[in-house]
Amino acid sequence: QVQVTESGGGLVQPGGSLRLSCVTSRSKAVINTMAWYRQAPGKEREMVASITTTGSTDYADSVRGRFTISRDNAKNAAYLQMNSLKPEDSAIYYCNVGLWWGRLVEYWGQGTQVTISS
Repeated sequence: QVQVTESGGGLVQPGGSLRLSCVTSRSKAVINTMAWYRQAPGKEREMVASITTTGSTDYADSVRGRFTISRDNAKNAAYLQMNSLKPEDSAIYYCNVGLWWGRLVEYWGQGTQVTISS
């Protein structure tokens, strides 16, 4: 059973920073793309940032220049450094991991709450 676990959420003031971590339990499958999504109350889940096995990254326009995604393949981990946080960044942040089992299977973590408020 593959498990995806997020951590690092919390309450910070506007302009502050947080670093989210995502760790995937070891499996025989190869980890493909890792990504962060978020979902605010009453809104659809949206992709925040993604990173491929070779380190290519993609960001939502709303976070580009403020957020940085990275990964450590040896640890099956991905990270999201979030700077200059705004109230509209408040959401539950989910890690999405694609594993290649001969076909791509996506796994989700349970999410970590991020709240930006003064």
